[in-house]
Amino acid sequence: MESADQDKTAFSLLISDLHLCDSRPAITAQFLDFLHRQATQARALYILGDFFEYWAGDDDLAHYQPIIQALRALSDHGTQLYFMHGNRDFLIGEAFAYAAGLKLLPDPSLLILHGKRALLSHGDALCTDDAAYQAFRRQVRHPTWQQEFLQQPLDMRKAQIAALRQRSEQEKSGKQESIMDVNPEAVAALLREYDYPELLIHGHTHRPALHPLEVDGHRIDRWVLGDWYEQGSYLLIDQQGIHSQPLP
Repeated sequence: MESADQDKTAFSLLISDLHLCDSRPAITAQFLDFLHRQATQARALYILGDFFEYWAGDDDLAHYQPIIQALRALSDHGTQLYFMHGNRDFLIGEAFAYAAGLKLLPDPSLLILHGKRALLSHGDALCTDDAAYQAFRRQVRHPTWQQEFLQQPLDMRKAQIAALRQRSEQEKSGKQESIMDVNPEAVAALLREYDYPELLIHGHTHRPALHPLEVDGHRIDRWVLGDWYEQGSYLLIDQQGIHSQPLP
């Protein structure tokens, strides 16, 4: 279990679900501004998945150079960077991590953040009511599937991802909203597994909120990070607590 700097003047930032892509340049511009303004003052920045709209493989690094260079500059400045895979960018590997100057985190990860035990996750594994998605998730997270997929030409991989995204959007339109949210029993089971951390922080659902929970007599705050489709936002954690912050 890792520990953040306990300096009372320090703080950490958490974001997820930016879905950076060429078709939404304003989001990329806002993220680069966020790095320059807020993140340079932070002890650490945690990116909890779906950072990119899709990721076809680390052999596509050149396409994302402005973002990678900005992350590397922040890392060189002294802010610690951490990345957790989401359901859109689970193929990000060590080449990206090295180029951007960040550390890959497993999902979930239990950390000490400014005096609090915090369990971080992307969140998609908690949406257990969506059986079709969970089956797909198991398939594409399998090392054999990933190895075979990454052996294909980059253009072919991108075409397959585009087809999968289109099919996913069509399937989501026919699903009930409730099955695309986290399952309360899955959340409780995860919190028991990690011995009732004080915080559970995740993204994925695009439903930013604070959910106070009581699990087996333990008080736990579940924070859901917001997406950046309309307006960026982030969580700031310091010795005084947790603060949800919108961006302009």
